[in-house]
Amino acid sequence: MSDVSAVKTALKSQVIETPSWGYGNSGTRFKVFAQPGVPRDPFEKLEDAAQVNAFTGVAPKVSLHIPWDKVEDYSALTRHAEDLGLRIGAINSNVFQDDDFKLGSVTHPDPKVRRKATDHLLECVDIMDETGSLDLKLWFSDGTNYPGQDDIVARQDRLAEALAEVYERLGDDQRMLLEYKLFEPAFYTTDVPDWGTAYAHCLNLGPRAQVVVDTGHHAPGTNIEFIVAFLLRAGKLGAFDFNSRFYADDDLMVGAADPFQLFRIMHEVVKNGGMKPETNVNFMLDQCHNIEAKIPAVIRSVANVQEATAKALLIDMNALSAAQQSGDVLAANAVLMDAYNTDVRPLLAEVRDEIGLARDPFAAYLASGNQVRIAATRVGGEQAGWGA
Repeated sequence: MSDVSAVKTALKSQVIETPSWGYGNSGTRFKVFAQPGVPRDPFEKLEDAAQVNAFTGVAPKVSLHIPWDKVEDYSALTRHAEDLGLRIGAINSNVFQDDDFKLGSVTHPDPKVRRKATDHLLECVDIMDETGSLDLKLWFSDGTNYPGQDDIVARQDRLAEALAEVYERLGDDQRMLLEYKLFEPAFYTTDVPDWGTAYAHCLNLGPRAQVVVDTGHHAPGTNIEFIVAFLLRAGKLGAFDFNSRFYADDDLMVGAADPFQLFRIMHEVVKNGGMKPETNVNFMLDQCHNIEAKIPAVIRSVANVQEATAKALLIDMNALSAAQQSGDVLAANAVLMDAYNTDVRPLLAEVRDEIGLARDPFAAYLASGNQVRIAATRVGGEQAGWGA
């Protein structure tokens, strides 16, 4: 797409979902670091998400994580989101922070533990009904640490049984999004370790089960854009968890480690129709901001996705196709590199200006004084976070 007006139109319609947990306290295995002004409940998390949307214009959806975002009245939470110009995005389950799940959740050898885990997933579907969420996002820490610890095939059978029960509970307009992860916290086997395993389970479940690609959940050197292209071709790419990593699942700001990889991924998304509304790919952030201020970090992350998208949209697809068909390897690569090396910040500044936003959302937010205000007013109570 080389038509600048068409590029601008595509950028204006982009939606990037932010994670509620990205606004809370987080850290490492060793320590969670508290910051002033961090939300104390899901309502304040939504208020922070509204700041991101106000300055970027493309972040109107917020993922919730249960039980981190559990409230007594989900209708009130949904109304609060709507009053802020937001809507509830994916509901994320948590079957990894309970002592009963030490040996697994839905794949645990004990049927009582499996029942407890599956009931939580069904509870998440109930919350979807109450909030208007259309996506149930599942990630399982289930796996084993030692050879012989459990039966690998039996665990896959247990997983399939639980997924099937939850899938049947979904409404006609709701989806199940299955995430995979190479390793951690299980180190010998992980029950959903890769896109192939997730894809196979989703294929067996039906059309409303799709795969989530977390950009931090792969072995070093994995060609993530190939996975994206394959799943788009198969109609099974449901969502991204955008983040960045240097070694393992670091959950750093997307584009921080390898912005060229993010560009390559977005090229496959754009080329294969992933930005079309009917494809229904959800662009989500999954990040924990341990040492940086939360709201500015999310704004920067959204901008990084926008920049990669803009560069992907600027690729001259006719020139690329001609070079590929003629076998001109260098010319084809040059087409991609020309787009990647384009400074798209002025283009994005124009897009924001045209929709009535500040040209630099990061600087505008810092100048707004909101960061100082929340640090001064959010005093007392227990800050939100996932604990360690």
